[in-house]
Amino acid sequence: MEQPKIPQATAKRLPLYYRFIQNLSLSGKQRVSSAELSEAVKVDSATIRRDFSYFGALGKKGYGYNVNYLLSFFRETLDQDDVTRVALIGVGNLGTAFLHYNFTKNNNTKIEMAFDVDEEKVGKEIGGIPVYHLDELEEKLSDDIKVAILTVPASVAQAVADRLSHTGIQGVLNFTPARLNILEHIRIHHIDLAVELQTLVYFLKNYPQ
Repeated sequence: MEQPKIPQATAKRLPLYYRFIQNLSLSGKQRVSSAELSEAVKVDSATIRRDFSYFGALGKKGYGYNVNYLLSFFRETLDQDDVTRVALIGVGNLGTAFLHYNFTKNNNTKIEMAFDVDEEKVGKEIGGIPVYHLDELEEKLSDDIKVAILTVPASVAQAVADRLSHTGIQGVLNFTPARLNILEHIRIHHIDLAVELQTLVYFLKNYPQ
């Protein structure tokens, strides 16, 4: 399916819509209005209608949206039938939590291997996922693994990113505070939990609800 070019902000909201629509379908609901979607996902109705408009006529005025049609549409749009295989690098507390969770609500995303330097973890399985030594990174990464999650110390994050640049990895989810320089063909998303917490505290103090 050829995808229309849409704003990145819209693209980030699509998985949110899909998850809610999944839940609606499981509950047996047949149709949903943009107002109901808005209340559930905390995105205003006008934004939802604009997001959906990039894909053509997904609903009917006065009727709303057919849940099963939306589910099928977003499933195809988000490639939910294609499994994304992931490698996790850094099996500390956060990395270990990821291995046990392993995206159980996302059937199309699976962590398949992990890497660390801790000899007590290397050679074992955590959450059913094999842990290899970081020295084996290039050797063990298979061609079908396109995404890496970084949960290593910030001091070594750039060195690991440099090594990933010479593998088949196409996307990196970086949970370290380091802002990484990486080759242009790799897309990187930074998630700094400390920054997110500071932002939340700032909004609590300055924008009380």
